[in-house]
Amino acid sequence: MKVALVTVGDELLAGRTTNTNATWLCAQLDDRGVDVERVTTVPDRVGDIARVVNEYHAEYDAVLVTGGLGPTHDDVTMEAVAAAFGRSLVEHDEALTWLEEEGGYTRQDLTAGTTHLPRGARALHNVEGVAPGCVIGTAYVLPGVPAEMRAMFESVAAEFTGEDRYREVVVANEPESALLEHLTTVQERFDVAVGSYPGEHVRIAVQGTDEAAVSAAVTWLTERVDVATTNE
Repeated sequence: MKVALVTVGDELLAGRTTNTNATWLCAQLDDRGVDVERVTTVPDRVGDIARVVNEYHAEYDAVLVTGGLGPTHDDVTMEAVAAAFGRSLVEHDEALTWLEEEGGYTRQDLTAGTTHLPRGARALHNVEGVAPGCVIGTAYVLPGVPAEMRAMFESVAAEFTGEDRYREVVVANEPESALLEHLTTVQERFDVAVGSYPGEHVRIAVQGTDEAAVSAAVTWLTERVDVATTNE
């Protein structure tokens, strides 16, 4: 399964808010064997959000959109996602009922527009907040508040699946340039993906869907490189 993430917010683009949602979602999806192939941040503008969601919806198995939910003037994500699918925004009866019965709100308590979702969308209830998310087509729309986003993602996490992956890291006490031949050879000999990450030591990450192949590749590497005596 291949997915794209779209995070929405002027605050993210200005560097005033750290994009922890993208990092957390990428980790959750990777743990489930899902390939995240794009992470894109867009401003709070309907046209930009709609264009990116429309493009990614056509290209990937699913698109996760976070941020910009709610009834305030700069919460335009629902409008944009509706536009991407050629839908109108309408009051979602199930979302309203859930907020009244489970959230303890009355219709009068809610700001106008809170429960407006794209026509035909499936509501995702916000157990940590108020504004609902939704699923429309292959787009999953989640809040930007981290606690709300995480709880809502957990409610749909089972819908994101892929092959089991295995990953091991070898820490080498050699410069990356001295490892190039070994890195090329290990990928040719074993059905694995290899990445190298320089720092105080070079971390060589070996990953694949065959646990035995990953283990064999790591053994091959450790027999040929100067392995650092560190817990890095």
